[in-house]
Amino acid sequence: MTQSFPRRQAITRRFTLGVPRDFTIVADGATVLFLRSRSGTDPVTCLWSLDVSTGRERLVADPRLLGAADDSALPAEERARRERSREQAGGIVGYAVNHPAPDGAPGVVVFTLAGQLYVLELTGEHTEPRRVSTPGGVIDPQPDPAGRRIAYVSGGALWLCDRATATSTALAEPEAGHENTVRYGLADFVAAEEMGRMRGYWWAPDGDALLVTRTDDAGVQHWHVADPANPDQPATELAYPAAGTPNVVTELYILTNDGSRIPVAWNALGEEYLVDACWDFFDLLITVQPRDQRVLRVLRVDPRSGATTQVTENTDPHWVDIVPGVPAHLHSGALVWTCDQDDARRLVVDGEPVTPATLRVRSVADVDGDTVLFTASEDAGEIRLWTWRAADGSRCLTEEPGVFSGRRQAGTTVIAGHGPDADGVRVRVRRPDGEQVPIVSLAERPGIVPRVAVVRTEPRAPRTAVVLPGNYRPGQRLPVLMDPYGGPHAQRVLATRGAYLTSQWFADQGFAVVVADGRGTPGRGPSYERTVWGDLASPALEDQVVALHAAAAEHPELDLSRVGIRGWSFGGYLAALAVLRRPDVFHAAVAGAPVTDWTLYDTHYTERYLGHPATSPEAYQRSSLLADAPKLSRPLLLIHGLADDNVVAAHTLRLSSALLAAGRSHSVLPLSGVTHMTPQEKVAENLLLLQVEFLRSALGNW
Repeated sequence: MTQSFPRRQAITRRFTLGVPRDFTIVADGATVLFLRSRSGTDPVTCLWSLDVSTGRERLVADPRLLGAADDSALPAEERARRERSREQAGGIVGYAVNHPAPDGAPGVVVFTLAGQLYVLELTGEHTEPRRVSTPGGVIDPQPDPAGRRIAYVSGGALWLCDRATATSTALAEPEAGHENTVRYGLADFVAAEEMGRMRGYWWAPDGDALLVTRTDDAGVQHWHVADPANPDQPATELAYPAAGTPNVVTELYILTNDGSRIPVAWNALGEEYLVDACWDFFDLLITVQPRDQRVLRVLRVDPRSGATTQVTENTDPHWVDIVPGVPAHLHSGALVWTCDQDDARRLVVDGEPVTPATLRVRSVADVDGDTVLFTASEDAGEIRLWTWRAADGSRCLTEEPGVFSGRRQAGTTVIAGHGPDADGVRVRVRRPDGEQVPIVSLAERPGIVPRVAVVRTEPRAPRTAVVLPGNYRPGQRLPVLMDPYGGPHAQRVLATRGAYLTSQWFADQGFAVVVADGRGTPGRGPSYERTVWGDLASPALEDQVVALHAAAAEHPELDLSRVGIRGWSFGGYLAALAVLRRPDVFHAAVAGAPVTDWTLYDTHYTERYLGHPATSPEAYQRSSLLADAPKLSRPLLLIHGLADDNVVAAHTLRLSSALLAAGRSHSVLPLSGVTHMTPQEKVAENLLLLQVEFLRSALGNW
């Protein structure tokens, strides 16, 4: 019997299992390492290699063959790292390589399984991974450039494993009395969740020292996330820096092989956020931000003294975005950076913008010699892969429409892309001679082909798409389902088939689904994103209404007397907001994991848009849902994972309490043991079915 789409989507983790990912081009460009599970329904990720010259793939490490496929023994810190990175699979979910290996030293790959350290030498066809005896609970191992030692974190301490002697030594440990609050070499919650920094230490290029963070969360408020379905289990204690409350205190040290410890003076101007670090043969650079995020500074660190000098900075009266991949250096030593100019994010080399204002840079993927590999958009719905060199300027590597990413080293380029005309991800490796070899995707096919029409709108209007049922007949009137995210740093209207799979399934249940990216969403330029500053509610909601009417003008089959809205996270916030403030337009809502009170969300994200609650209380009042509770007159279903440590369940519970106090009927679906993600197969499957049932009942069964 053929499985339903909700079931297929659940068991394939949204069709991500079996997809090749996390590519590393080794040394001379002859080998590409990557992660992939053995099939589209296998949640155990393996490490693979590709011979670029022959196109032959080889299984390098399989957790099942190593007897370590069970993730139940993961350290708590590793579980938190996976939640921050939205990792839905198990097995080998990350690895590190001593790249490039100096003086012909053998390549070394390190990874963990169930908190144990494994090492693999890239010296031959039949080399097998070897487990290394270490203290338990190993997190984030990184080999030194020569591959002789491996740094890792365990128990809040930074350790060094000497491969020759197979012994581990603690290089930095939490001080006596601070064992529960201090950690060396780990990214704190805000760094990982909001800044994209998953690491807390970096090797010097000669392997003689490390730059290491020391974080102390003693001053951070501690919350307790309990599972009411299992009262015999203790609550999880979480250091959560909510808006307006103290952040983690981060210190930086250079730790050398001779045991010296050099403090780095990185926050002399009051910066609270260490954004990232870049240590290569040219410089040790760190990127820092003050709490209001209106400046992003790059500082050069003197490794001998820890003194810092400013290299460059970006400023903005609202906030400065963090761009992945910069700063970096060309082989000449020229600094690669970005800036916002002419309402576009532009690539900057040696202080000069080198990309046109018509090309909006999204990220820098790699710097290979004199070539910068980056992603950018000319059209907001497409993210293509580009190169820049001084000799020939910017050149697009992906002429076809879609959303692309890539890596580059030694002239070898990995190109991964999703397009509108094919299922899944296509990955190809382009050799320096221009020939290409594929990396196979083993992902399952969704069995759904989205029927998408992009709505013609004014240049500054929301980008809008309409998804109709596969069996739609002209003249048929359809209830409408708005399906947005609608918030900063995420898009839904993209030139890729996978972006609309769930929307198409909802459409096939009898809806016309409208997906819209309004003000605040990326890809349209800084001014479009910054219109939400001081108010996360009004512009986002207004643009959903504008998008709905624009869609109905082109598609008269949309029945505006029956309009529902659904969403998760910011989308859940937007869905609840819609029925509370515009019941004249929206007639039912499903709000999953919504932020209902922005004082309960974290510092870095919330204060970027709303400021500090002590100085901008009106911005928080404008954006909160709690005061709107008495206005509810439409059916509302609230869904929340009780183990969510990102948008904690208190958001939904406080809104529900306010609704009850106001005598407003609503429904709440608590999910025991579920975090901000819903990887559990039965939960993920039934959530879709229950939403359809609720929406049909609320909008009138048909």
